[in-house]
Amino acid sequence: MTARRYGWVLVGVLWVVALLNYVDRQVIFSLFPLLARDLSLSPVQLGLLSTVFLWVYGLLSPFAGYAADRFGRGRLITVSLLVWSAVTLATGVSRSYGQLVAARAVMGLSEACYLPAALARIAHHHGARTRSLAVGIHQSGLYAGLILGGVAGGWAGERFGWRAPFLVLGAIGIVYVAVVALFLRADPKGPESVIAETQRPDFRAAVAALCRLPGFGTMTGVFSAMAIANWLVYTWLPLYLYERFGMGLAAAGFTATFYIQGASVGGIVLGGWVADRWGARSARGRIYTQVAGLLLASPFLFLLGYADTRLLLLAALVVFGVGRGFYDCNTMPVLCQVARDDLHSTGYGIFNFAGCLAGGVVAALAGALKGVLGLAAAFQIAAGILCLSGLLLLWIKLPLSDSFHGGHGKLK
Repeated sequence: MTARRYGWVLVGVLWVVALLNYVDRQVIFSLFPLLARDLSLSPVQLGLLSTVFLWVYGLLSPFAGYAADRFGRGRLITVSLLVWSAVTLATGVSRSYGQLVAARAVMGLSEACYLPAALARIAHHHGARTRSLAVGIHQSGLYAGLILGGVAGGWAGERFGWRAPFLVLGAIGIVYVAVVALFLRADPKGPESVIAETQRPDFRAAVAALCRLPGFGTMTGVFSAMAIANWLVYTWLPLYLYERFGMGLAAAGFTATFYIQGASVGGIVLGGWVADRWGARSARGRIYTQVAGLLLASPFLFLLGYADTRLLLLAALVVFGVGRGFYDCNTMPVLCQVARDDLHSTGYGIFNFAGCLAGGVVAALAGALKGVLGLAAAFQIAAGILCLSGLLLLWIKLPLSDSFHGGHGKLK
């Protein structure tokens, strides 16, 4: 297999892993009413299931990203899927709220090892001409997983109970571990390059190097704003639709996931295609694509909290999804413009750290204040934050060209 073909097949193989990761993330939210009834959980306890996952995932992401950069991204991807499969099975056999919280915490560990390593591995196999599109196609697996988790989760929960989806997913993951491990070993480029021990920065030095990069702090803040919006939607939209529009469990799960994530699939692929071409003409092309996405998504997230008819609701979900896709497919490619190859996973891990802490706090806070402000107000506040973050991206300085793969070049 040629290196170019391997790079695209790599996207397909990891697309399935991304799908499995995000099916698990979303399916639990679609099952909130069943969990509340079976385990007698309050809204705050339900919100904490999201928060504990996010905090563990976020806290460990920089360390997992650093481990991927230093010891091999392929190894971290394989370990992540193995642990994810075991913990998903454990979730399905949990008998108490404490066991469920513990399972979600370990799930955060497993997923912290995956996304930074996977995106950096894809970026390593794709140059500036195809990088955003390749990342976008992979990211579409995340959205497809959210759709499947929301739709199939609600459907399976109503028919087989809340445990069945986790048991099935865990079994699938165990089988797919072997496929992933064998494929990553067949890389025509050979094993990932190993930096000499004397040249390897330690964790603190790697973080310091990233923080000195132009625009890295702003990129981290914007990523956090997008995470706040995402995790409000992931965590509370099914329940919001269940209560405000009187939808059934399956209908609420379908509506909360299918329209946003389906539109995001289109947005992330189109955004990747646009960014690759815009980036070939201007170093700021990928940034401009992200800004356009955020400024498109934010007013329709606001509309989501205002909508009182299903037509307005669906319009808000679809346009928010398209705008979000334009942003997401360029996060790693923009990082590749300013950071050395051996810092890519660590950098994305820091993004996850900041985003998950912010998203976790807001998910829990929205649950605690649900009776005071309501979920609609939470969506509208997040929309304002998202709009401001999009404007901040315009101030980032980037290299004159991203046709390199190491973050060297003049700055403007």
